Amino acid sequence: MGYSVLVIDDEANIRKTLKGVLSDDGYQVLQAGDGPQGLEVLSRSFVDAVLLDVWMPGLDGLETLKRIREVSPFVPVIMISGHGTIDTAVKAVKMGAFDFIEKPISLTKLLIILSRAIEQGELRLENVVLKEQVEKKYRLVGESEAMGRVRAEIAAAGPTNASVLVAGENGSGKEIVAREIHRHSRRADRPFVAVNCAAIPDELIESELFGHEKGAFTGATGRRRGRFELAEKGTLFLDEVGDMSPRTQAKILRVLEEKQFERVGGGEKIRADVRIIAATNRNLPKEVEAGRFRDDLYFRLNVFPILVPALRNRKGDIPEIAEYFVGEICTEHGKEKKKFSRGAMERMLAHAWPGNVRELRNVVERLVILSAGPSIEEETVQRVLAAEPARAETTTLGALDQENFREAVLAFEKEYLTRKLRENEFNVSRTAEKLGLDRTSIHRKMKQLGITPESGRR
Repeated sequence: MGYSVLVIDDEANIRKTLKGVLSDDGYQVLQAGDGPQGLEVLSRSFVDAVLLDVWMPGLDGLETLKRIREVSPFVPVIMISGHGTIDTAVKAVKMGAFDFIEKPISLTKLLIILSRAIEQGELRLENVVLKEQVEKKYRLVGESEAMGRVRAEIAAAGPTNASVLVAGENGSGKEIVAREIHRHSRRADRPFVAVNCAAIPDELIESELFGHEKGAFTGATGRRRGRFELAEKGTLFLDEVGDMSPRTQAKILRVLEEKQFERVGGGEKIRADVRIIAATNRNLPKEVEAGRFRDDLYFRLNVFPILVPALRNRKGDIPEIAEYFVGEICTEHGKEKKKFSRGAMERMLAHAWPGNVRELRNVVERLVILSAGPSIEEETVQRVLAAEPARAETTTLGALDQENFREAVLAFEKEYLTRKLRENEFNVSRTAEKLGLDRTSIHRKMKQLGITPESGRR
């Protein structure tokens, strides 16, 4: 079995008996005669469970339990007492004990409880590891002024129960912002449940959100809990909320107003203690004006609005984000960490990134795969970016969206020069003549802005 158990008891005979029984069952047994000695063993040895006597001279079992919880919060502790009372047992469990066993000990019962305790301890530890992995994957990267504002808004909105509407372009990181809000909230230890409203057919979205009863519709062979139910006391993230049908909008509004809902095909009222964070890439005020989105639902969701800036509006963050993705992707693919050459990063900075952070990650993954050496070179970046689909309209809009004047000028220059080169079939001499510039200036601008014949084609 290979599991280890620490027995803390001031009676040597009890320790000897427990060691014999547990060793016969395959456990490795460590022993301590009092609380301080047990804590010292824990400080230098990993154990899967602790058997702890309540009544010990000096540091008693309850105080020892308190200190164990401080230094080893995930190790399960089973309390043992020859003078057990209900009050002591209740207090121990409230302090974090897994269970409470009275002497004389039923060895069969002890082995069953110990097995369950270790299993639960492993699950708790596994959940912590998985949560850390998720939080590492979904984290905000970048120290630009724009991201500083977003972080400040997250810090302000997080501890409240207010509904939040996260707006931003596709791929800009709206879900990451939503997860950060949840992580900063009083519901952080409860579920974060995400649903993409645009990805679910209209005829199925009500069942997805509210669940259904057996026989509610063809194919409903049993009861199913919906996302609202799964997110109880936690956070429900409604991604692409602007794509919901009017009927679903009305249902969501009713839940927000009444704090309860019914499963599809059911009549039972189910409580909805859920915080809503919604996200959209649409201009919802314009959708409201056009009659495609309910104004009352919009005001319910837009209690605390957060706008996630497009990547082109925070280009200073690109090196940090790209390096973060390189580390993550190299680990995924079992490769040594790579570095961007200076020319390669200049190419990255010159790109418009119409697909935002999502496009950046995809590009970085291809760069990692294609780069055989320890560094990512300019030529590889140029080749990969040339294969990216061109979106001619993005840069012009991007120029108007820029807060930094220099970035706006560069965005406009790229769109303008790309268009003129395309009109002249990328003949640099002819383009230079029509624009009243020399060929050297055109070539220099093309390199500065990351324009190639391939990237300029539609």
